[in-house]
Amino acid sequence: MAIIETEATLHEAHRDNHTHRDVNGGWLRPAVFGAMDGLVSNLALITGVAGGSVGQQTIVITGLAGLAAGAFSMAAGEYTSVASQRDLVEAELEVERRELRKHPQDEEAELAGLYESRGVEPELAREVARQLSKDPEQALEIHAREELGIDPGDLPSPTVAAVSSFGAFALGALLPVLPYLLGASSLWPAVLVALLGLFLCGALVAKVTARTWWFSGLRQLALGGAAAGVTYALGALFGTAIG
Repeated sequence: MAIIETEATLHEAHRDNHTHRDVNGGWLRPAVFGAMDGLVSNLALITGVAGGSVGQQTIVITGLAGLAAGAFSMAAGEYTSVASQRDLVEAELEVERRELRKHPQDEEAELAGLYESRGVEPELAREVARQLSKDPEQALEIHAREELGIDPGDLPSPTVAAVSSFGAFALGALLPVLPYLLGASSLWPAVLVALLGLFLCGALVAKVTARTWWFSGLRQLALGGAAAGVTYALGALFGTAIG
């Protein structure tokens, strides 16, 4: 009895701890990329303009224009990209569906051969393939996973990708502009807020990707700081040359 209880306890502990992150939801990559891109691109844009010694109003208008243009561009790009990928996957699924309908025995043999190649005994592999092939939709799902590496019921959504990208970019791009909107008259508050946002975004991403928070945060901080420094120098150079 004690052994059974111990095994049950171990099973429950394994079940509770053996969980995985959602890697196919379609929202994480565009959201992360959008937030980072919004922060870095608008910070670089603002510092570049500020390096040219322009007025506060010009910097604010530039930052808001960059926010709007970048957010719509990111959303359109993500929607088109994910929609195209989804169309390609659905076309391949239709090919597999036709093959299952026209040549069910060949597809069953193909599935059995796949299991055999992975070490399953031939007789058992044929029996497993036979049973799994009874339901056409289940057979399609299994062939899609084994041959294409996809789950037909969990395809990424173009709308989710676009909305995630738009919102994340807009939020990230707003941070460098926010100090100016609140009355700041110099560039440094905007730079500090943006760099802090980059570090926090990197640290937050580490919670999802299992990277160490400080490494991920410092990496984003360094990349954003470098971009801002280069564009400020270019803005100052061009501003002097034009002036």
